[in-house]
Amino acid sequence: MDIRTIVKSAYSAQGIGALNEIPQPPSALWIRGTLPATDVKKLVVVGSRALTPYGEAICEKLIQGLSGYPISIVSGLALGTDACAHRAALSAGLHTIAVPGSGLSDKAMAPQTNLGLAKEILLAGGALLSEHEPDTTARPQYFPSRNRIMVGLADAVLVIEAGERSGTLITARLASEYSRDLMCVPHRIGDTNSEGPHMFIRLGAELITSSEDILETLGFEPFS
Repeated sequence: MDIRTIVKSAYSAQGIGALNEIPQPPSALWIRGTLPATDVKKLVVVGSRALTPYGEAICEKLIQGLSGYPISIVSGLALGTDACAHRAALSAGLHTIAVPGSGLSDKAMAPQTNLGLAKEILLAGGALLSEHEPDTTARPQYFPSRNRIMVGLADAVLVIEAGERSGTLITARLASEYSRDLMCVPHRIGDTNSEGPHMFIRLGAELITSSEDILETLGFEPFS
């Protein structure tokens, strides 16, 4: 198990210099695996842990449509949307970064049910990042804190599903605070998991209905 540290002064050289733009950037990060090349765009994908079949299908379809582009999918390794995003990235041959709310040792990794997924990410050339020492177990207060790291890394943030009180809303608000592009997937009116995305669309987030919408926001021309 190779876990190393990156100090704040080295973030730019490692392609994560955007972290230095946020309030209170982590003074150091622990990392397992391989970060993407410095010119790779980082797309944070977040949403409900109680992902619906619709949300799962949309998450997979949108990420599959990004295959072949220099894009890394960033998420938090949690159940639901996070796990779907990481798996969809692996299926599409995209780099992916997981930022769990715990340390990165096998025994501390949270949630333990996604330890196998974390190892798949590493085998595929992806990375795990944390501001916590390797054996630090997850605590509730660590999750909002790790969200700031994900958004700090991001070129853009995509919200798949989120209820009215979902922790995903914290991530979406941070996107606005950190001047990152915020994109949201629309849902059927009245669905519980539509409340978050629809609220942010009303507030000016980009409405996403296709992979091409995401590519345009990230500055790519779709393949002909």
